[in-house]
Amino acid sequence: MTGVFSVFPASPDDGGVVGEIHAESWKAAYTGFFTSEFGEGAVSHRRGKWHAVLAEGKDTVMLAALDGRPLAFSYFGSSPARPDSAEIFGFYGHPDGWGSGVAQALMAASLEAIREKGFKRVHLWTLRDTPQSRRFYAKSGFTESGEIRDHDFGDGNPIAQVEYELIFR
Repeated sequence: MTGVFSVFPASPDDGGVVGEIHAESWKAAYTGFFTSEFGEGAVSHRRGKWHAVLAEGKDTVMLAALDGRPLAFSYFGSSPARPDSAEIFGFYGHPDGWGSGVAQALMAASLEAIREKGFKRVHLWTLRDTPQSRRFYAKSGFTESGEIRDHDFGDGNPIAQVEYELIFR
């Protein structure tokens, strides 16, 4: 697919757009791991939480658009577990943009912004059983750190996550 990509910082006015991307991506990729009742609530939560996150302005949220339509976002900041590292807390693409290249454009811009903030490393966590996400992170230059953790999304059933990291050279 060809088109014009643009990447820009999200503003508090972008809460609805970020929420829609997060909800639709999460629904497509993750609801199969949960009961339908929990999955529906989780999707609704993701759709509505971003106005407050963006208004707080604590971390960085970037949007990527294809031909003017925002289709992916990244959410990153200082790692709470590793003071010398950045952490990508969320990286989601709307299913309408999958395979378009918008996620690659966003990742490149996000990594450049992280590097410009002076970080020498960045890490993230992704579900162990999501091979598509894992391939994307590997293609983006990340490697598995060997760390695995169980994460409870709130339904009482922890799911294994794998850590990926990238060291800037």
